[in-house]
Amino acid sequence: MAGQVAIQMDHVSTIGIDGDSSFVMGMEAQRRGYKLWHYEPQDLSYSKNRVVAVAQEMEMRRELGNHFTLGEKTVIDLADIDVVLMRQDPPFDMSYISATHLLDLVHPKTLVVNNPSEVRNAPEKLFMLKYPGLLAPTMISRDAQAIQDFRYEQKDIIVKPLFGNGGAGVFHIAPGDENLNSLLEMFAGINREPLMIQKYLPAVRAGDKRIILIDGVPVGGTNRVPQLGEARSNMHVGGQAEKTQMTKREYEICEAIGPDLKERGLIFVGIDVIGGFLTEINVTSPTGLQEVNTFDDVCLESDLWDAIETRL
Repeated sequence: MAGQVAIQMDHVSTIGIDGDSSFVMGMEAQRRGYKLWHYEPQDLSYSKNRVVAVAQEMEMRRELGNHFTLGEKTVIDLADIDVVLMRQDPPFDMSYISATHLLDLVHPKTLVVNNPSEVRNAPEKLFMLKYPGLLAPTMISRDAQAIQDFRYEQKDIIVKPLFGNGGAGVFHIAPGDENLNSLLEMFAGINREPLMIQKYLPAVRAGDKRIILIDGVPVGGTNRVPQLGEARSNMHVGGQAEKTQMTKREYEICEAIGPDLKERGLIFVGIDVIGGFLTEINVTSPTGLQEVNTFDDVCLESDLWDAIETRL
């Protein structure tokens, strides 16, 4: 199927070709004959009743240090594009939210992946609250006393910003740790957002599993093991990916949330599971395709594009 695909992402020069999911998504679109366009979120505009972007035609290739070529900048009308891949990294701030509103104006005539309305309505750490039976004990609050009470009840907790990403700002507050009040004061000085507080799950030492769902169906996963002395397993902070098999409990989690994801047009989703508990539903710019491909000898970007093309 020939057509045009625009990838809204952080600059292509910044990605790592051996691990970035956006890279293989673009490569697969190119393999299928699509013309690729590249633009950054700040290049998106609404003007004269059109949603436009200052974009560059892009060619991608798997050559380290030479993985892309960009053409001259030109203004494209997103109404003329077949698919927009919304792939910029969080934080999920007002800039991100504004982009979803603009893309709403062209979706679904121009298919936006993932559905921008549902991306806006499904922030990673809040969307999962729809499924309380799948979660470890969890609190969302700015109330210092309520957080202290939660800590007294759970003893061992994780504190993290509600709209963070990549493991940034995630703290393990173990029993006896005297830093919780200072930590809450620090967060209060940064923004007005609530925090997420969860019971610490010792099972994270054995790994935090990233499971990929395409159109609501689980297609594979990897186990991300934290470094020694680190409570976070995110790849950004040194977590190591390893091959894994999904458990019965993990299939049950996917069966519980999968139909909802598909109905919402959340075609590419990555969920995080620790010790049988759902800890995040990632819909903004999920990662993990290349890791699963490597361990399971599959090509998930091909499956993903099959799902996208069924909607065109």
